[in-house]
Amino acid sequence: MATDLVPGVAPETPPSTRPPADPPPGKWATRLARIGRNRWLYLMLLPGLAYFALFRYWPMYGLSIAFQDYLPFLGYEGSPWVGLKHFEALFTGPDFARVMINTFLLALVTLIFVFPAPIVVALLLNELRHNVVKRSVQSLIYIPYFLSWTIVASLTYLLFSVDYGVLAELIHDFVGGRKVDYVAQEAWFRPIIVIQQLWKLTGWGTIIYLAALANVDTQLYEAAQVDGAGRWRQFWHITLPAIRPAIVVMTILASGNLLDTGFEQIWLMTTSLNRSVAEVFDTYVYLVGITQGSFSYSTAVGLFKGVLGVILIFGSNWLAKRLGERGLY
Repeated sequence: MATDLVPGVAPETPPSTRPPADPPPGKWATRLARIGRNRWLYLMLLPGLAYFALFRYWPMYGLSIAFQDYLPFLGYEGSPWVGLKHFEALFTGPDFARVMINTFLLALVTLIFVFPAPIVVALLLNELRHNVVKRSVQSLIYIPYFLSWTIVASLTYLLFSVDYGVLAELIHDFVGGRKVDYVAQEAWFRPIIVIQQLWKLTGWGTIIYLAALANVDTQLYEAAQVDGAGRWRQFWHITLPAIRPAIVVMTILASGNLLDTGFEQIWLMTTSLNRSVAEVFDTYVYLVGITQGSFSYSTAVGLFKGVLGVILIFGSNWLAKRLGERGLY
């Protein structure tokens, strides 16, 4: 049947004679094309992946000795398997309750006093209007972060020791009574640890919150001023919500490291007089595993602490989502 041809319009090609359309690219082809477009970003990612693979994931193979009576000359394969023997020894041993209480108490006071300090300092710095003063204060509070814990511990002994502590002498002259060796007293161990962390870590922790505050649109403050909002209402309705996502993320990350009380700092401040309150999981693993050679038992202790950390980070992430926040994943 002949079809009428419209002038200026090409005749329609019958379906049977049309060239076949190209098939859509497959899933792997799309992924490879995306990787090719971002190849330099993936190349920069390789050193980080290599670090985690070699120093984080590969050493996890050594956790198997927590279920063995590990003997170095027999190795991983030749050492006999004993199941949960070392975990039973941990939970029923005389040191477990003391070490657990010391670790949780130190983690609790750190969470209460040390974690909010960078937030408070960042908010105070954000209120400064003189850039010279603001930058000077930032630089001064950053410096302690770059000092090692050995130097911090040495300064602590120089300030609070009973023999030659400068601050200890001033406190004694002001209060009177018998001299107090603050670095050796059980009652003063946790306050000194908190003071050290506040002095060393607070300035560096403000970087994240100051970066979050720098992204706040200044027009929000101008609009709030037009509406009659004072400094407190601007802080409560603009500044604080702006850094809330950063606070949530840092809280989740801190919960995973809650039991990592810091081996070097605790070990340097531990003495024979305050050991009963100073011994935590980190120092206990070193004392039992390295100095006493109980490799399997100390690995079981470290594995138990790691499992608790995983539970805490997953639990805090779940709680953050239940409260309406985004969480980590």
